[in-house]
Amino acid sequence: MKKNLLHTPEGVRDVYNGECEEKLYIQNSIHSVIKKYGYHDIQTPSFEFFDIFNAERGSIASKNMYKLFDKEGNTLVLRPDMTPQIARCAAKYFEQDMDPIRLCYVGNTFVNNSRYQGRLKETTQAGCELINDNSIMADADMVALLIESLLSTGLVEFQVEIGHVGFFKGLVKEAGLSDEVAVELRELIREKNIFIVEELLSEANLSKEEKEGFHRLPQLFGDADILSKAAMLTKDETALNAIKHLEAVYELLKVYGFEKYVTFDLGMLSELDYYTGIIFQGFTYDVGEPIANGGRYDKLIGQFGTEKASIGFAITIDLLHQAIKRQKISIGKKETVKLLVCDADNMINGVKLAAYFRKQGINTAISSYAPENENGYDEIIVVNDAVVERYGI
Repeated sequence: MKKNLLHTPEGVRDVYNGECEEKLYIQNSIHSVIKKYGYHDIQTPSFEFFDIFNAERGSIASKNMYKLFDKEGNTLVLRPDMTPQIARCAAKYFEQDMDPIRLCYVGNTFVNNSRYQGRLKETTQAGCELINDNSIMADADMVALLIESLLSTGLVEFQVEIGHVGFFKGLVKEAGLSDEVAVELRELIREKNIFIVEELLSEANLSKEEKEGFHRLPQLFGDADILSKAAMLTKDETALNAIKHLEAVYELLKVYGFEKYVTFDLGMLSELDYYTGIIFQGFTYDVGEPIANGGRYDKLIGQFGTEKASIGFAITIDLLHQAIKRQKISIGKKETVKLLVCDADNMINGVKLAAYFRKQGINTAISSYAPENENGYDEIIVVNDAVVERYGI
């Protein structure tokens, strides 16, 4: 039993030594870019009342949450998603604010999901939320911020795929599908389950033209040319407005100079049901799932208080780190450390010399004996009178 206690539970792990330093470098690089765009930090608790993330909010499925109880018997959950927490905070602390609010965070989320073998159940996310701005410029700026954040870590080979929930909603409205059928269809299309989609569409007695739009959804991805092709599949105003919105966002992203990192996917349907407009995901090589997710959620804050237009994204640091390592990209500069070794007669001089180096910004450790393994130190100095005299201490 003692040996078992040295292991972590399935889905969580220790991060230590150089790996931890690399992860922190990635976090800090992303955070610096987000701050450059004018965002302010916010911290939220690791656990909340269950109702913050319940089905009505459109968050993670209840079965995938870690639940616990407080002494009053209230059901609590370890946060599976940062966005509903930010929505709660915005409703509470910024209810009267009408100007844009920019919030950013770094924190861990907890999802008890076993769909992917080897997937971590505790992951670190870095992200941001822009509140009280429903403009096309806000959407473009958020996508640009995601791209620049990923570039800051050294990642080069990646794509941000952009979709819009309005396109699917428009097709559903045009076909006259019920809410129940629409929810089932959305999940089937999201999972690319084409055969069951066909069965469901046949049962709904749709016309050939109406079926065609849904059949083509999984293939509607690629460069900006795919938008005009998608527009030919529908006459619904909601769907066509979604296409126009994406075209306008793309024009702004070209001004940023980020168009080569952007593709479009009209069949993108998030498992998070609170998105109301543009949605996007970041993909790169050597990881099997998105390294970033984001989108517009104009109705979520209204579930806690006053309705406010909102958009944001979250980068999963662990997946991004994994991709960077597998792509053999150098992560930051290795920190150098001096080690001062001083015996009993030189302890005072050793402390003075350590203080001298640290004031100059040099990482300095002090020890009463020389290490067996010298790795990790760029210089080992044995403190004596000559060394003290050399540095004028």
